[in-house]
Amino acid sequence: MTARTTTEDVPASIAAEIAVEQAHLDRVHAELLKASDRAGLVAIDGMSRGRTDRTGDVRDEEMSGLFERDALVFNAARRLATLDSQYEGLVFGRLDIDHGSEMAPEDREARYIGRLGVRDDEYEPLVIDWRAPAASPFYRATPVENLGVIRRRVLRCRATTVVGVEDDLMVPEAPDDIVVVGDGALLAALTRSRGTQMRDIVATIQQHQDEAIRADHLGVTEITGGPGTGKTVVALHRAAYLLYSNRRRYESGGILVIGPSSAYTAYIERVLPSLGEESVTLRSLGDVVDSVTTSRLDQPEVAAIKGSLRMQRVLERLAVEAVPEAPTEFRAFVAGTAIRIDEARLASIRRSVLSGTHRNQGAKAARNMLADAAWAQHRDGEKSDFLEHVDESLAVDDFMEAWWPQLDPRQVLLWLADTDLARRVGSGVLSADESAALATSMRDALEAGTWSVADVALLDDLSGRLGTTEEPEDEERGFYEIEELDGDDELRAAGYRAPVEPRSEVTPTQALDRMLRGRIGRPEEYAHVLVDEAQDLSPMQWRMIARRGRRASWTVVGDAAQASWGDADEARRAREEAYGRQERRSFHMDTNYRNAREIFDYARDVILPLVPDADIPQAVRETGVTPQDLIVDGDLRSAAESAVAELLDEVDGSVAVIVPERHAAALAGIDGMDDRVSLIDPMSTKGLEWDASLVVDPDAIIEESPGGVRVLYVALTRAAHRMTVLRPA
Repeated sequence: MTARTTTEDVPASIAAEIAVEQAHLDRVHAELLKASDRAGLVAIDGMSRGRTDRTGDVRDEEMSGLFERDALVFNAARRLATLDSQYEGLVFGRLDIDHGSEMAPEDREARYIGRLGVRDDEYEPLVIDWRAPAASPFYRATPVENLGVIRRRVLRCRATTVVGVEDDLMVPEAPDDIVVVGDGALLAALTRSRGTQMRDIVATIQQHQDEAIRADHLGVTEITGGPGTGKTVVALHRAAYLLYSNRRRYESGGILVIGPSSAYTAYIERVLPSLGEESVTLRSLGDVVDSVTTSRLDQPEVAAIKGSLRMQRVLERLAVEAVPEAPTEFRAFVAGTAIRIDEARLASIRRSVLSGTHRNQGAKAARNMLADAAWAQHRDGEKSDFLEHVDESLAVDDFMEAWWPQLDPRQVLLWLADTDLARRVGSGVLSADESAALATSMRDALEAGTWSVADVALLDDLSGRLGTTEEPEDEERGFYEIEELDGDDELRAAGYRAPVEPRSEVTPTQALDRMLRGRIGRPEEYAHVLVDEAQDLSPMQWRMIARRGRRASWTVVGDAAQASWGDADEARRAREEAYGRQERRSFHMDTNYRNAREIFDYARDVILPLVPDADIPQAVRETGVTPQDLIVDGDLRSAAESAVAELLDEVDGSVAVIVPERHAAALAGIDGMDDRVSLIDPMSTKGLEWDASLVVDPDAIIEESPGGVRVLYVALTRAAHRMTVLRPA
């Protein structure tokens, strides 16, 4: 039972408890308003700093004042933003702690727990930040080891109003003056409807979850467990805890959170701000590299090629290839002498330069070696005079621009669209069919004007091999966006030599414009890296993330039974290399809080026959309603609409329609039935949850997905309360 102020028949004793908590919450919000006013005054004071009416040589003083002003304004604005975001659920918990031996009222402390700390004018704490050591008994106290806690209370608030309380008693018998309300905060929270974004669990963190959240900040913390065990939300709360407990290190160095998809990052983006933290970078695997954003997936067999460590060798060869259609010899008159440097000598120069430097930093060395080769043919007069002629030669300038241009890794990866080149750099590493498939995928990318998610890791690898481009970026367009060339000329300028037969309205020029927009710089490094759905990362993706976490600590979340990457051993080697020699610790979550037992039992029976070692958690909640498994003999869309309508009647919250690619067109627009309905592909469901789900054609999901039945297992474990499965006859 949960006490609510809006219910007419609330017992007087519960109403009295709510009134007590409301009085404290009113006091907290009054202090919050005063804090907001103080922050506003600091901002006004800051804006007044740095101004001066003096003239003369006061530059240093002015700069100092401006710096002081900016610091004050920035910190005041950040404090205001934090305060403004905390009205919803600011205070969510209370501990009644006994500091004596007889549980006498005078020996007790009422300690309130919230999203951030609040003190009164005498600097006495009104609310303890949930991450503070003083708040830890809220999560760690149990009836077996109560840590002095008599009663743990969860407050449910709507804006500035207390709407209910739920209590857990931590002693065998409550003192006469303590009222215990409700049947437990956790199960009450589990029955709530899901929305479009993940909620934090800060009010209902369990002891084993709290241990993972507060683990040592250094080294590698791995969090494992089956579906619905709260791995993701525990990891996000850990990020908030790290920022609180080691703010200087993690706020200055940054925390990078990487998830499987843009749908995932949109789903979790509210959690950390709701916990009082804004200084975290969220990225999906398709967004890790600067100027590249994509959600397009390759066919499973192509993604397996691109994700394999074999691609290191392919890209190593590709990075030293001659620029396609670049001049193969140098011919010019320099200082009155006809100079000719043939293809073999140019190749020798290229190899020599690339043996000691990155390609984009080697232009000057290549030009110097070209000049030396030209001098070997001239040998008339002073060498310094001749080299000066070479340096001033427009013919040499034009040749170098074509022979040794600054290369964007995106240009170079597109060279693989040439099947002959792909087979050459893949020789002995990839089979002929694999090289051809790689080339086809590059042509498909060019046609669509978008990279695939697997391409992003290849671009990152090439960026490291080529070095960053040294030419300045154009202010209006990216450096490699070509304005004057069009059609095949522009393709050749990007090094793409295979014929293009576009099957869509996207022209080759438009495709390149999309794919080469912006500039890829050096990867930013972070103090902490959090990786969710880690079981899906390919070895090349682990290498990409490792470049951003060379000196980082790690939090890594995953479940092998949900893996879409096939070669677990190869991925493990890449992951271990990313971690380096850091200390490892692991935490296992074994309780499924998301799925009703009936839903999870259905999913368990699907996965265990094919993955007998799957990590199966224990579901703790029942609805009494088993999933429907229906065979559709007629129109699939009509059956789906009927199933969705039924699910909408049965749940108050969100409904997902999980559809494999072959049925996507037939079911397009079904999410328009209601704003609570989402249409989504199976791979994009990772890390997400809904109140109910409609899973369409499980056999097709298995056939189309890189993880086969493991991806179906993911799809079958997204619903909290109701699930329907449709199988075409």
